[in-house]
Amino acid sequence: MTGKSRFTIWPISAVAVFAMLLAAVTQPVFADDSNAGNWRYIVLSGPTQFPVAAPAPANDAGYQAELASIRAAQASVTAEQRDAIVYWSKGGVLRWNQLTLEMVTRANLPPAPNADGTYTFPSAANPFDYPQFPFSNPPYAARALSYVSVAQYEALKVAWYYKYLYNRPAPINAGAGVQALMGASDLPGYPSEDGVEAGVHSVLLKLLFPTNVIEIDQKVAEQQLVAYLAGRATPSDFAAGFALGQAVAAVFVARAASDGMRNAIGTQAQWDALAAAAVARGEIPWKSQDIPPRPPMLPFFWQVQGWMMSATDILNERPGPPPSTSSAQMRQELAAVKNAVARATRAQQATAYKWNDGVNTPTPPGHWNLISHSYIEAADFSEVRAARAMALLNMALHDAAVGCWDAKYAYFNPRAAQLDRSIKTTIGLPNFPAYTSGHSTFSAAAAEVLSYLFPESAGFFAAQRDEAGLSRLYSGIHYPIDITVGKDHGIRIGAYTLRFAQTDGAN
Repeated sequence: MTGKSRFTIWPISAVAVFAMLLAAVTQPVFADDSNAGNWRYIVLSGPTQFPVAAPAPANDAGYQAELASIRAAQASVTAEQRDAIVYWSKGGVLRWNQLTLEMVTRANLPPAPNADGTYTFPSAANPFDYPQFPFSNPPYAARALSYVSVAQYEALKVAWYYKYLYNRPAPINAGAGVQALMGASDLPGYPSEDGVEAGVHSVLLKLLFPTNVIEIDQKVAEQQLVAYLAGRATPSDFAAGFALGQAVAAVFVARAASDGMRNAIGTQAQWDALAAAAVARGEIPWKSQDIPPRPPMLPFFWQVQGWMMSATDILNERPGPPPSTSSAQMRQELAAVKNAVARATRAQQATAYKWNDGVNTPTPPGHWNLISHSYIEAADFSEVRAARAMALLNMALHDAAVGCWDAKYAYFNPRAAQLDRSIKTTIGLPNFPAYTSGHSTFSAAAAEVLSYLFPESAGFFAAQRDEAGLSRLYSGIHYPIDITVGKDHGIRIGAYTLRFAQTDGAN
């Protein structure tokens, strides 16, 4: 040993250093949820509804060539590609949800009036015409988020079934020297979960946000490249997952075509009939406070198909009527709004702005999606379990939108600023009836689901739910009764999703 070091110093490549650095900030996925393929399905009949052909065996020459190509590509990863790997290391479920929220936010702009005081509605048939399609208001956002979340969850359950049926290892576990640049896992590679996510979103996001096709295609290509470079999926792994994701998404496209959304706007005659019905009951009907008056926002959204609630359930859960507009109780409610706005503290005003969720925001459903992200990430869920969390949350939010819009247009109750012109709201006045509060209904349903998923934080979710409701009183948007009844309604709506979750086999 004289004259020689006792240790051999091996050269470390830049990619190996990058892998070590990434491992320091990326937790490996420990829970594989190997039985997820047999969890209860929502829309699909089961995993065998979508047959996935068996992959080539691990010793196949073509498969070995795929592994060799990954190993070679990892030797020359660029800085830009490393940034992309870090970006997607958070998980495709959360990254695609973030992208959907960005699209919701950009599209949440109500059309401006025409020169003659009329309004033109966005058209899915001509999405690039002004006003561009869609106007991603709260009900539209809730529906969009639910479609991509549920489809992704269903497709990933199918993928998990075939992963463990065929059990072909991911490239990092195939014994070919492929490095794990995105955390270690024993999850089988075929079909690729990244491919499934990309396939689902490549179809549904283009349907829901057709002016964003180029952006969607770029994200699909980026996720595919990252899955390859990170050693998560060979080209054949990704292709099988992508085809599966697109096939499942097609089922949801067909559902969306007949779920009632195309009739949610209604006609002038139908809007007039809603006002006339309120007058016939002896009430002051809601009317738009915009100048010129704007048509009501999606007055027939209550007819859109729910996820966990049937049309009968929606009607059965409808809250009782608000106080009559001529009653002493309504005068008290009106006085409470006026007093709340006039005496709002700086903290209360800050709360009103925090929960504004108006134009150019992801709307209340999106706000609750954002709240969920840190909890899902910290829980270190597998992708299929993360998808379950997003699906449960967004099904409840969608059903809350349907149920709340049913109450709003059943009663057509005027806002406080309509009954007392001296009341000046501190944020934009929503263009639909007051009773019940959408924020309260959305927030209560979301808090129920998140408290079930993350029970240790139930107190926080309840506090956020209550704060969201009260924010609408502080801003002059809602009467107290809108908030209390909306909260109770949202809790009952959320219970439908909880009953499903408690028996879906994932616990």
